[in-house]
Amino acid sequence: MSLNSGPIWNLPNMLTLLRIALIPVIAVLLLSPSRESGFWAAAVFAGASVTDWLDGYLARRMGIVTTFGKFLDPIADKLIVMAALVMILPFGRVPAWMVLVILGREIIITGLRGVASTEGIVIPASNLGKFKTIFQIVAILGLLLHYDYHWFFSVDHPFVNVNMHNVGMFYLWIAVVITIWSGVDYLKKFIRVIS
Repeated sequence: MSLNSGPIWNLPNMLTLLRIALIPVIAVLLLSPSRESGFWAAAVFAGASVTDWLDGYLARRMGIVTTFGKFLDPIADKLIVMAALVMILPFGRVPAWMVLVILGREIIITGLRGVASTEGIVIPASNLGKFKTIFQIVAILGLLLHYDYHWFFSVDHPFVNVNMHNVGMFYLWIAVVITIWSGVDYLKKFIRVIS
């Protein structure tokens, strides 16, 4: 399968572009801290996150992995995560230092990838990066929902009141730890490759 096989305007790349197009929608929804706005922002964010998995799956399945897609897909992931976190900062739903850690890691790793690519070096993504993304997505969904929700739990205790902000923060702590860990891991690989 050639890296440049298939046209740029294929289904996987269109899904990636759709993910980017949904960023302003999420941003507008998050201009208000209301429960309804948070719910719909979480729904749009969840839909966008599904396209992240779907575009990669389709690209491999259809054999149309393109350079454009390889470049755009991780950028789209970073943009939508950062947009959601930045938009909820004014509401005090997330500590600014956590957002800075996540943003800083992404800027540093993107810069290192750029330097490596100019030297013709490809440093493959590790599973840590995938876990980081999963925990970030789950954390952001919780933080967007923010309020208490009644969830079906069991027959004996049919509904349990769950504070989604606490759920989001629990997963965000894990995401931050993995973010730092994966960043250090990538930096060590980069140093090993260029030295």
